[in-house]
Amino acid sequence: MPPSSSTAAHSADSDPRKDSLIEFPSLFPIKVMGLHGDDFVHQITQVARQFDPFFDAATVELRPSSTGKYLGVTITVTATSREQLDSLYLALTAHPAVKVVL
Repeated sequence: MPPSSSTAAHSADSDPRKDSLIEFPSLFPIKVMGLHGDDFVHQITQVARQFDPFFDAATVELRPSSTGKYLGVTITVTATSREQLDSLYLALTAHPAVKVVL
């Protein structure tokens, strides 16, 4: 007899790997936007290194806004877990220089 839908749902819920569409480890790009300041890029790369010790700042991509007031910084980290990504997003969104994290 096949398992009931509630039993099947429960077994899927108990496997944390089912909660994420991301396979770990993987390279994961994150776009961070903030005011275009002298050390904005350095500040963002410092946060990235806290969560990815192998973070390579040479992979950073920069895109200034049309007015030059804001700067989009794309960092690519090696994601090892959902918890790591959640913590990184929290640290970036809490950073005073950051306006948006995508």
